[in-house]
Amino acid sequence: MEQNSVGQDRIRRLQEDLAARGIGAMICMKPENSFYLSGFNPIIYSHPVVAVLPAKGDPVVLVHALRDDHSHESAWVRDIRLYGAWGIKKTMGPNWLTALGEILSELGVADGPLGIEENFLPVARMRQFEAAFPNATFSDISDVIAKSRLVKEPYEIDCIRIAAKLSDAGMDAAISAVSAGANEQQASVAAMGAMNRLWIEDYPDIEVCDFGSLEGGVHNGLWCWTLAGDRVAINADNPKRRKPKKGELVLIMIWTNANGMHAENERTVAVGPLNDEKRAAYDAILEVRARTKPLFKPGISVAELYDTAKQAYADLGYAKYTPGRIGHGMGLGAHEDPSLDADSKIVLAPGMVCTFEPNLRIPPWGGLQHSDLVLITDDGCEFLTTTDNGYLQV
Repeated sequence: MEQNSVGQDRIRRLQEDLAARGIGAMICMKPENSFYLSGFNPIIYSHPVVAVLPAKGDPVVLVHALRDDHSHESAWVRDIRLYGAWGIKKTMGPNWLTALGEILSELGVADGPLGIEENFLPVARMRQFEAAFPNATFSDISDVIAKSRLVKEPYEIDCIRIAAKLSDAGMDAAISAVSAGANEQQASVAAMGAMNRLWIEDYPDIEVCDFGSLEGGVHNGLWCWTLAGDRVAINADNPKRRKPKKGELVLIMIWTNANGMHAENERTVAVGPLNDEKRAAYDAILEVRARTKPLFKPGISVAELYDTAKQAYADLGYAKYTPGRIGHGMGLGAHEDPSLDADSKIVLAPGMVCTFEPNLRIPPWGGLQHSDLVLITDDGCEFLTTTDNGYLQV
């Protein structure tokens, strides 16, 4: 899939916003955002990747010399600058901050105003910027990036579809493993094995790496974790050798990644018949989903979507267990805007992708949820995850 045209479209949109705000250039160092502006994910961010987008002109990406070959192989940005030292690579100097100053001076924007990611940058980094560019003013452009990322482009949706197919394969394998008596670890490994096999057989040219940090990288983002019984309430934990018992619920959670774009598939499985309390809770979640699903369409506010689910919880007798949100956006981030909660100001529009995951957490026995990935279309929605989302019993 060709991404160059995607880069051009998003650059145009972002530059229009920068110009409207009177910002000379934005500087992005958050991994998801530097990737969004360049198409380059080094996987390990031990040396910062700095993406610079001027309000006029072409974007520039600044990478450590160690990443030279990788960046030229994968980035769609053509202007790639190097810093640091690595073999015989020619660089702009030993550190990224000095090199960044030269780039901003070359672009004529060193005195600002400069756009920065206030919701990501640590205080120490901000102090570095202020010392390096004493004449500049700084503006937060976190919302500019978030707004642009909110509606997915066709290329991104294509990648999300692949990620969703990988997640479906993993879920099928995990449910089959639980049916055969697997413990949490065994079910999770079965899912990851199935996803990796599908990746290398059907999508060998797709990258499944995720975004790392300064201290580590994620070379494979095809993940599954499984929690049984009362451990469901933990929500996120390394799977253990805990084997589900008859009458318990098992929550299988899968995240996948295809060329930087994420998908999520979560299912709750009953192991044998449930007692009345658990079955009533399971049926209630299915009813909340049924009442809320018709509102996934353009023009509906996220707050209205949430309020509809909240009312359903109350009608069914679960008001005190109503969750703070019933889903979240998904794309470059596994959790990004919009958050499907009462405080959101976002209105659904075609091209938005979010999870749909009304849930219950009921101590002491745990809880349950299904999570599907939903694409908002021109006249409604499309469920990108296709695993059965009704009552599941093995």
